[in-house]
Amino acid sequence: MTGVVHGPAAAAVAGPDLPRRLVAEALGTLILVATVVGSGIMAETLTGDVALALLGNTIPTGAILVVLITCLGPLSGAHFNPAVTLALCLRREGPWAEALPYMGAQVAGGILGAVLAHAMFEQPLLQLSTHVRTGPAQWLAEAVATFGLVFSILAAVRVRPPAVPLVVGLYITAAYWFTASTSFANPAVAIARALTDTFSGIRPADLPGFILAQLAGAALAAPFAAWLLRPLPRSAP
Repeated sequence: MTGVVHGPAAAAVAGPDLPRRLVAEALGTLILVATVVGSGIMAETLTGDVALALLGNTIPTGAILVVLITCLGPLSGAHFNPAVTLALCLRREGPWAEALPYMGAQVAGGILGAVLAHAMFEQPLLQLSTHVRTGPAQWLAEAVATFGLVFSILAAVRVRPPAVPLVVGLYITAAYWFTASTSFANPAVAIARALTDTFSGIRPADLPGFILAQLAGAALAAPFAAWLLRPLPRSAP
């Protein structure tokens, strides 16, 4: 969800041109959503135990994030998440002119990922979710999940850049379990999950609350990280 090159904006400043970066963002989000939806379908098929199914959904998601960020980070910064793109632009680590193209690529890739997962499991390609996920507790959980994700990314980039893929994968793995919402923490993924009526789905009517909470969490994390992680004065112990 951010890059390993090791300022998230590095790829936006030098390296691959914008079309290739957008393809990388779309591809990464596509594979991420295909993993989320596909592993959810597989888990629901193999067990009737909800906790075990959630575990079967969690582990592949965390694992694929490590792979995707490692492989695609040098190309696009590996945001795969409009909330991450927003946070980096707020920190002036990414150009605002590229924010909408990045977000568009992420959303398009996510939708294609849901369709691909349906195709692999012989399900109707186009679906609308009926899974209710709404209410103040769910919105708070999404704000917390996204705040934690963005802060973890920014902190890892500052203190140990090579660890970013592992930090993101482990954070999402943990956040699946400590948040009431199972940590979507990503507007593009939330939109894609509204288009699957499977284990990982979310009712389209519940999207606005989730997305607003995610963007709020990201918008809070950016200045907080800038304050907490700013360089210490030279005379400080």
